[in-house]
Amino acid sequence: MVQYPLETDDDLFFRLRKGDEQAFAALYRRRQGAIYRFAMHMSGSPSAAEDITQEVFLALLRGECGYDRERGTLSGYLFGIARKLVLRNLERGRSDVALEGDEDDAVPRELAVTDDPLAGLTRHETIEALRRAVQALPRRYREVVVLCDLEELDYADAAVALGCPIGTVRSRMHRARALLLEKLNQERKPRLSVEAWKPMRCAV
Repeated sequence: MVQYPLETDDDLFFRLRKGDEQAFAALYRRRQGAIYRFAMHMSGSPSAAEDITQEVFLALLRGECGYDRERGTLSGYLFGIARKLVLRNLERGRSDVALEGDEDDAVPRELAVTDDPLAGLTRHETIEALRRAVQALPRRYREVVVLCDLEELDYADAAVALGCPIGTVRSRMHRARALLLEKLNQERKPRLSVEAWKPMRCAV
């Protein structure tokens, strides 16, 4: 079996379009995990995420595949397909999690490191709190958090995936992080109340 350790996504894409099954397998192994995580975060359903992931890569084999590297990276293109499939899936009512509309095991790395509202929580509680906070975001904000903070896409690729200008991605990220902080602060307050109550109970 020939190895191609230095091949880019585009190299693999053009080989698979010529019928190279090894190129398809290599690209699938490289990008499948990120696409599945995005679909899982957005749909809340493991089975839906698996179906969406399969459909994303099958789309690369179809004759009408519309990838154009002049418009962005293959990674951004794949996330764009995944997003459309997620929306279609949600419209069919197959999601296990109800998502909000377009109103303005993985966590956002920046928030996990820098945000003070979680200072009093354990690592496990921090991860769970972040997961709940991300899941509770309206869809347009959850998308940018998952793409940019979790999957570490740059704003240009995220803009391609979401079909919007880079400026929109930036503004949504700013709003999404503010909403996350608000939700995490709300998460922390009940815990502080419980912790304050414990010494009082012991003293009685």
